Amino acid sequence: MKKKAKWNIRVSEMSKKTYNPIRAIVDSMNMDPNPKKPMIALSIGDPTVFGNLPTHDAVLKAMKDAMDSGKFNGYAPSIGYQSSREVVAKFYSQPDALLEAKDVILCSGCSQAIELSIAVLANPGQNILIPRPGFSLYKTLALSLDIQIKLYDLLPEKGWEIDLKQLESVIDDKTACIIVNNPSNPCGSVFSKEHLQKILAVAARNCVPILADEIYGDMVFQGNKFYSMAPLSSSVPILSCGGLAKRWLVPGWRLGWILIHDRNNIFGNEIREGLVRLSQRILGPCTIVQGALESIMNSTPKKFFSSTLSFMKANADICYEALSTVPGLRPVRPSGAMYLMVGIDIESFPEFEDDVEFTMRLISEQSVFCLPAKCFEYPNFFRVVLSVPKEMMTEACNRIREFCEQHYHHSYSNGFA
Repeated sequence: MKKKAKWNIRVSEMSKKTYNPIRAIVDSMNMDPNPKKPMIALSIGDPTVFGNLPTHDAVLKAMKDAMDSGKFNGYAPSIGYQSSREVVAKFYSQPDALLEAKDVILCSGCSQAIELSIAVLANPGQNILIPRPGFSLYKTLALSLDIQIKLYDLLPEKGWEIDLKQLESVIDDKTACIIVNNPSNPCGSVFSKEHLQKILAVAARNCVPILADEIYGDMVFQGNKFYSMAPLSSSVPILSCGGLAKRWLVPGWRLGWILIHDRNNIFGNEIREGLVRLSQRILGPCTIVQGALESIMNSTPKKFFSSTLSFMKANADICYEALSTVPGLRPVRPSGAMYLMVGIDIESFPEFEDDVEFTMRLISEQSVFCLPAKCFEYPNFFRVVLSVPKEMMTEACNRIREFCEQHYHHSYSNGFA
């Protein structure tokens, strides 16, 4: 007689290895705000949350027109429509880094672009180099694929430039790629042309390709300039990831891309074909957004972008100037993106063990929510999102000042006043 079958369903090993540091830390925090003060969330990297930064009417019209045309309701090729890839190639092509449609993979947001890039470059047991502090998704994606991470340091005293010697010291024969995020989340830093060339020199010496996370490309404040990595090197193969989310203020539309820069044919057909195969797992991004892409990219006025950046810069100035005079805090002035990092002299706040407890108490006492930088592998800092309405930014900074003045005990450690 056949033995009676029993249910024996187990969660997959991949799901067990998938770990989001932000969720793990935030879910462990007591998130009960002060009921006497309305909550101000400076924690969410979504510029649409407060409704003060709508996308441009031309972007909305492009979507409506694409939908009304009835041409974009079916499946597209998994890497995107040829016509849509041509639009992206033309938009980002530069004399020293020419692009064609065959060099563009359209993805479901920049996050998928990063996932596909990691997956095509690295095998289980290899490692990728990621910045500290850095965007937590890199770690989440790598570990779920059994790919190890190694951290390289950014230097706050140098505007978050990479510690190049330390970067080179962690490269080994199992290093599959270096992820460079510029402009930076969470730092709001923008690398100079000279610094990017030095990073590329490290990659060239060690024959390691670069995954350039440039989702905040061109989102730099007045007086700064964004340099894409690809035109600065003819020898280092680069996968550059970007998307509509931040610059066009439509993160929910999930349209991103990978730009394949490989002038010396080091990636060759193998990497290109690998990206195509990986893209076939979900059959590409939303076709309606693809259909609207030409109008979105070519009809959005430059004034829209400059207005967004002026707003972010004004909030950055408010926050930096306010928190620079708060005892025990050391903000690092940003140059772009939509974030600012603030150092905490934790020894001057003896009630708190670390940045997690500091930010948790800031919520419970002042109803201000900032992400502890432990989420970005960088303890005793916190990140401020700059996209909130100006009056909320001012109020949040006032509350942070009040909180610090209540808990601060004078210390001469770590260079704080």
